[in-house]
Amino acid sequence: MRYRSRRRKSAAPKGHERWLITYADLITLLMIFFVIMFSVSQIDPDKYNSLSKDLHATFHDPNGVLEQGKGVMQQPDTNNTIQQPASKAVTAEPTAAPMTERELQFRKQEQELQTFKSVITSYVQDNQLGDQISISDTEQGISIRLNDQFLFDLGKADIKEVSIPMLHKLASLFNQLDTSISIEGHTDDLRIQPGGVFKDNWELSAGRALSVLRYFMDQEQMDAAKFQIAGYGDTRPVAPNNSASNRQKNRRVEMIVLRKIQQH
Repeated sequence: MRYRSRRRKSAAPKGHERWLITYADLITLLMIFFVIMFSVSQIDPDKYNSLSKDLHATFHDPNGVLEQGKGVMQQPDTNNTIQQPASKAVTAEPTAAPMTERELQFRKQEQELQTFKSVITSYVQDNQLGDQISISDTEQGISIRLNDQFLFDLGKADIKEVSIPMLHKLASLFNQLDTSISIEGHTDDLRIQPGGVFKDNWELSAGRALSVLRYFMDQEQMDAAKFQIAGYGDTRPVAPNNSASNRQKNRRVEMIVLRKIQQH
């Protein structure tokens, strides 16, 4: 009997398609992963807009607690200076205390005095009276010093016509000031010649101060209560009485616009 030789077919190797299962599982997992990530990344537009408005209102509040209410949205630093760390507290500058009533009155008075000084200085310069009149700011007030030759003849107390325009200008300015004016007469140390109107330098200095006061009262109708007068003779020189030029400086009438209110 002939036996047919049969070759048993070999069974297909098991597992040669199992990698497809693994690949499918991997694809599925990746898809699930990306779906989850996508869902997490979605923002509720209504909630986002509401949150955005709240933050904007908070950081731009003009009444915020930050200095001057600027909030956190500061302007860019144009000077390229280094900004302080955000965690550092902002210290406000101390606010100056309001001025007292006395301080306000003193400031007003000083403004009036400086305006007066400026106006009368300009008048002296414009009229070329600098060699006859000098103006200065002293502790007492604004001093106007007039050379005796500008006001009077030698040994006399009658006001010269040439000085009237200057005195008229002063009167118009004095009327604008709420303060007192001291009129003070001064002489040099030379004795008065016998037989004159005045007995000595005391009488001459006082008489000259009185003549200026009477001009303001009689010619300008100013209130006498606004003035005070004094005659100092030769007791308050501004230069040593050792030369003719220095003696000339000492023979003078000073009008001082007094500081009614002192700073301290």
